Amino acid sequence: MSNYDAIRKQLEEKLDHLVARAQEIDSNLSETPNEDWEERAVETEGDEVMLSVGNVTLREIEEIKHALHQIEQGTYGTCSRCGTKIPFERLELLPHATTCTKCA
Repeated sequence: MSNYDAIRKQLEEKLDHLVARAQEIDSNLSETPNEDWEERAVETEGDEVMLSVGNVTLREIEEIKHALHQIEQGTYGTCSRCGTKIPFERLELLPHATTCTKCA
C-alpha cells in the first residue's frame, strides 16, 4: 500500500463524479430549444453558463487523469517546475496539484 492510495481513491471518486456531471451537462445542452423566443432567450443564457461550467469540468477531468497517470508512473508528488517533492499536505488538499507551493 503506497502513501498515495487514499489520494488515488479520492481522485477516482472525483473523476467519476465529474464525468457524470459532464454527461449531464452534455445531455442538457443537446435538448431541443423552446419555440417561444422569450423562453429560448432564457434557455440560451442558461446554456452559456452551463457550457462554461462544462469547460471547467472537462479541464478538471484532464487534471485528475494526469494525476492518476503520474501515480501509476511513480512520478506523482514531484513539482513539474523545480523537481522538488510536493508536500503531502498540499496533495491532500489539492490532489491534482502539479507544482509545489513555492512554484504555484
